[in-house]
Amino acid sequence: MKIAFIGLGNMGGGMAANLVKAGHDVRAFDLSEAALGAAKDAGCATFATAKEACTGAEAVVSMLPNGGIVKSVYEADVIGTAPEGAAFLDCSTIDVATAREVISAAEAAGYDMVDAPVSGGIAAANGGTLTFMVGGTETAFKRAEPILNAMGKAVIHAGDAGNGQAAKICNNMLLGIQMIGTCEAFALADKLGLDAQTFYDISSVSSGQCWSMTSYCPVPGVGPQSPSDNGYQGGFAAGLMLKDLKLAMEAAQTAGATTALGKHAQEIYEAFAADNAATDFSGIIKTL
Repeated sequence: MKIAFIGLGNMGGGMAANLVKAGHDVRAFDLSEAALGAAKDAGCATFATAKEACTGAEAVVSMLPNGGIVKSVYEADVIGTAPEGAAFLDCSTIDVATAREVISAAEAAGYDMVDAPVSGGIAAANGGTLTFMVGGTETAFKRAEPILNAMGKAVIHAGDAGNGQAAKICNNMLLGIQMIGTCEAFALADKLGLDAQTFYDISSVSSGQCWSMTSYCPVPGVGPQSPSDNGYQGGFAAGLMLKDLKLAMEAAQTAGATTALGKHAQEIYEAFAADNAATDFSGIIKTL
């Protein structure tokens, strides 16, 4: 299948490469020459503009920084350029309202489109083990599913347009809250004279067990390999966690939902990311 891929950053580059490995003809575009070079090395055909990449494409996949850029790219370069009837998959993490607006515009022009944000980070993007949370019609989901399967280990239909984004921001709000709690618990254990490994051995099989402890431990040398073992580099940057928490708080305000812990987590990551935006979000333990 001819697939245009727009946005070849830390996540998109690996995703596009996995589509090539799955046998697709990937037509790549990014503003970064370095990203285009890496995509070319991975087997993608590269183009100077998004319009050129979308011309003749049977599907378009995008992985872009924010909702404003997604809306601009689809309005200016994708809708009306890709052949009528092409499938669109936006894998960016953006606000729910913009996702629904862009999908509505695409559908009005005769395209099937889903919002399909991801969970898993850079290693999962490179390894093809992402989880996709997908919003859109059943028809659009069925068209997107085989493409997403080439880049991930789990593809879950979350319901109507925008519900993929809703699932992503709710999940990451929970993750942000959970990581802060895990870090506070380890910090308290340390101050009480309890060895970190011993606390892990107890809590990982007790009621305090959670993903932030057993899969992504913020203490170096404890639990499975994680960014804490690499100076809190790699993984999921604190700046990206802050972005997702802000999206969650915007959605909560619109929906009239009470998210006191989510709001507090945003405030904590806002202070941390001011000087540590590129540091893995588990690095928040260093502030305790």
